Parts: sequence; structure tokens; C-alpha cells
Amino acid sequence: MSGDKQGLHTHLQTGLTTTCRCWAIRREDGQEYGFTDHDMVLSFDGMTFKASTGLTATAIEQATGLSVDNSEAMGALSDAAVTEEDIEAGRFDNAQVRAWLVNWARPEQRFLQFKGSIGEMRRAGGAFHAELRGLTDLLNRPMGRVYQKPCTAVLGDGDCKFNLGAPEYQAEAEVVALIAGTVLQLKGAEAPNEAWFRRGRLDVLSGRATGLWAAIKQDDRIVGGRNVTLWSGISGGLAVGDRVKLTAGCNKSMHTCRKKFNNIINFQGFPDLPGEDWVMAVPKQGNPNTGGSRR
Repeated sequence: MSGDKQGLHTHLQTGLTTTCRCWAIRREDGQEYGFTDHDMVLSFDGMTFKASTGLTATAIEQATGLSVDNSEAMGALSDAAVTEEDIEAGRFDNAQVRAWLVNWARPEQRFLQFKGSIGEMRRAGGAFHAELRGLTDLLNRPMGRVYQKPCTAVLGDGDCKFNLGAPEYQAEAEVVALIAGTVLQLKGAEAPNEAWFRRGRLDVLSGRATGLWAAIKQDDRIVGGRNVTLWSGISGGLAVGDRVKLTAGCNKSMHTCRKKFNNIINFQGFPDLPGEDWVMAVPKQGNPNTGGSRR
């Protein structure tokens, strides 16, 4: 709720104000945080905004039209609020952010100044700096269709339409060994073929790293389980004994779409698109280019 904006407006016109700023952060895993630059704890909308976190923010730049609203939040790293481990693990990536101007003497008098998400985060000197991106930042995404031979869809998305929840395309396993943080020896995770989960996804189901995931680079079947190599390690504290879930991967080729997923009707690539050799082809007397099929 935005609160009593008119009451806040009247309060600001008095010239003697008691205002502060409050921020609410909601991570993609559902964890919520409330911060304020006031020296006392505030509560509204069922949330508590802590004053001891040391969070501050630069001025929010807002404009009419389609320009992007932006700001930056700064705060101290602490076990009670934002930790360096959580930032490194990516738990705050794309977290939703709301910011209010609040009359701390009467918190019902408030105005929602900003709504958006966290962009780039960096750490230095025991503090964090978080870029805040407004809703209009979504307009910066490239749009349109890319014409290429491989499929342009993401496995399981609205264009692909494949149901990744089918039992043969997902498997759970237990971590029995970790090597250099990126190579996992797993117990379980039966699959139809070798490299079934290559280019797929590994989600952590238990332990300190619950909710984190990583892309699978290599998948090798061994007796009683699999050896899985990740493109990058999971920095949230993955440990021996944790449960993980593997999801099958796709190399974007038409052959894989047909044979592995039986989903050729939704293939989003153009396998017959001529390559550079065809574009550069010139007429030849001994081998005439008739314009016929090249398959």
C-alpha cells in the first residue's frame, strides 16, 4: 500500500518535517528485508524496517517518458542483514525493491517513490553497493527474432513449451564428493543415456546452498551415480550429503529436439538457413549452380 500521500503532502508543506526513507527488498527465494535510514525501527504493511543496518541510498532520479529511473543503495555487510556470502552466491540478484518517503512520526503518511529491482552489486571495505533499476529498465531489453540454425528458445519456456517436469528429464541425487568446487560426484540420478544432463541445470535442494543453482558443463555416468562438472561453482556452501536435482539439457539442435525431447513441432531454429559458403558461392563453368536443393 502507498499510504496516505495527501497527509504526507500536507506534512511537507508545514516546513518542519519528520521524514525518512524506507526500503523493502524481496529476493527471488521469498526472503524479505526491511531497512530505514531513521534511528528507530519502523513498521507498516506488515513489515519491520530495521534502523541498525546502516543502509542509505543516493537520490532517486525520476523523469517523465520512458527514461530509466535509477539509484544506488549502500550499506554495511552484517550477519543480521546482507551478508557477503549471500551476495557472492547471487541470492540478491534481480531482487525486487520498493522505496518510500515516510513520516516517521506517523508512518501511515508515506509515498512510494521507487519500485524496481537490484542490478549490479559490488563489495568493498566491509560494505555493499547495490544498483537499483526502475521498472522502465525492462524496455532496454533487445526485442525481435534472431534467424539462426540453432533453436533460440530456452528449454521449457513459453516458446519451447516442453514439460521439464516429466520424470525421465529430472533426477535427484546426493553429493558424495566435491572436487575444486566445480566437479561433483553424485549418488543416484539415473538417466537414459550418457551426458543426458549436459547443458542442463543443477538445483540444490538441501543444506546451506538450498535454492541456488548452476549450469552443467559435463555429465558422465559412473557406477551407482554420475560425475557432474559445473561451469562455475556454487558459492553458497554446497557440502557432501546435500541433495540436488538435475534437469536434462539441450544443445539447441534439431536432431536433439526430435530424438531427445520429441518436440520438433516447437523447434525455434532454422536448420536449412544457408551458411556463409552459400552466400559467397559464384557461378562455375564445370559445376553449375542451378539453384536447386542443397540438401
